[in-house]
Amino acid sequence: MGLGKTAKYYKSNPEARAVKASYDKKFQKKREQVKKRVECNKFNRENGTYGNGDKMDCSHKGKNIIRERQYANRARGGRDRR
Repeated sequence: MGLGKTAKYYKSNPEARAVKASYDKKFQKKREQVKKRVECNKFNRENGTYGNGDKMDCSHKGKNIIRERQYANRARGGRDRR
């Protein structure tokens, strides 16, 4: 599978990639994001899916955490949410 439009853009624009990396670092340090990441890691370890490459993600659906295909989980919140 090839690179998407966004990946191609950042690959060819190092200045924009640096700005995005700076934003992402700040975003991932937020207390809410750390909490979500810790919850997902714990969920994946308990279900034996941590780092096994099965194309499944931990997804926060409301107050529940479920397993969901990576594609479906990461596609939600893309262009249609803007």
